[in-house]
Amino acid sequence: MKRTIRDLKNIKGKRVLLRCDFNVPLDEYGDIVDTTRIDEAMPTINYLLEQGCKLIICSHLGRPKGFDKFLSLFPVAVYLMKLLPNRVKFSHKVIGPEVTNMVKELKDGHVLLLENTRFDPREEQNDPKFVEELASLADIFVDDAFGTAHRKHASNYGVALKLPSAIGFLIEKELRAFEDAFEHAKHPFIAVFGGAKVKDKLPLISNVIGKADSILIGGGMAYTFLLAQGINIGNSIVDLELVEEAKRILKLAEEKHTEILLPIDHVALVDEKKVKTVALLEAGMVGYDIGPKTIAMFLERINHAGQIIWNGPLGKFEDSRFEKGTLKIAKAVAKNYAYSIVGGGDSISAVNKIGCGKYVNHLSTGGGASLKLMEGKTLPAIEVIDTL
Repeated sequence: MKRTIRDLKNIKGKRVLLRCDFNVPLDEYGDIVDTTRIDEAMPTINYLLEQGCKLIICSHLGRPKGFDKFLSLFPVAVYLMKLLPNRVKFSHKVIGPEVTNMVKELKDGHVLLLENTRFDPREEQNDPKFVEELASLADIFVDDAFGTAHRKHASNYGVALKLPSAIGFLIEKELRAFEDAFEHAKHPFIAVFGGAKVKDKLPLISNVIGKADSILIGGGMAYTFLLAQGINIGNSIVDLELVEEAKRILKLAEEKHTEILLPIDHVALVDEKKVKTVALLEAGMVGYDIGPKTIAMFLERINHAGQIIWNGPLGKFEDSRFEKGTLKIAKAVAKNYAYSIVGGGDSISAVNKIGCGKYVNHLSTGGGASLKLMEGKTLPAIEVIDTL
């Protein structure tokens, strides 16, 4: 069992390096569009501050190639300053003499937010020297960045090997949700998977087979499975290299008595402007959403579920012409009395768009990390955290 922040004793006055996931969306003016990831970290932040520690927070934002003023964490600092008046300072650097001096001046119960860790290329390389300098700022390391737990970077993996460590409340909540879902599943267990890239989801589907009662597949990834069944997919997206693997998965599901349901009708783009609902995709047509018959079939399973896990949109959700399938599924998952876990940015956006996010039992903050957990794999940045 991993050590949590509840297990940290006598940390008043201690320097605690907290890795958060503040990779929030920003608009063209640099304002935060969605503060969910910051808000989800606040229980851990508030708890540590209540214990009287000196809190040094680090995070990445986006994928910068060196310094990028449009990916600075300063907007996050401003938001934190509103939540914690007169207790937050911001460092324009990640390491160095200036940061060291700011840490020395940090008062108990106060926060220092460091600049974007990825402004230094050594972060993603888990560079030993960078790790050493970052670790030297603190006495204890706490990881609460579930969204990067599948990465071996300096600020989440490297420092955990250098300092006494623990996980925060957010990571603890994420781990418990997925553990309960897979080890104590409530049946019927319905898994809903979408998205464009079938390659990303094949390991996940393989692991869920035999555990879930039904797997509902939509989005671009569905067309590789439909082609594997010999069904015409028109000009829809497909990964030809994975058709044989899709056939293997369909066969495995049959052997393990897990039902796999694929779209039986489609909302298709017929030409540049014409959109049509069809049962069969003809040459030139591109399927961009599940049709009404597929929605009804999927809803029938969801409405009788004991537990639902959903990851990935059921169509080209960002285009209003092809959002209906995803929104219908979002509403059904949220309103159902079944235990529900929703992961992936677009899936979470869908339930939030219709104002139903609060009805989902668990909204996962980590896309790649949650996929790895559902694949049955371990997360490197959590594996290195101290155990009790």
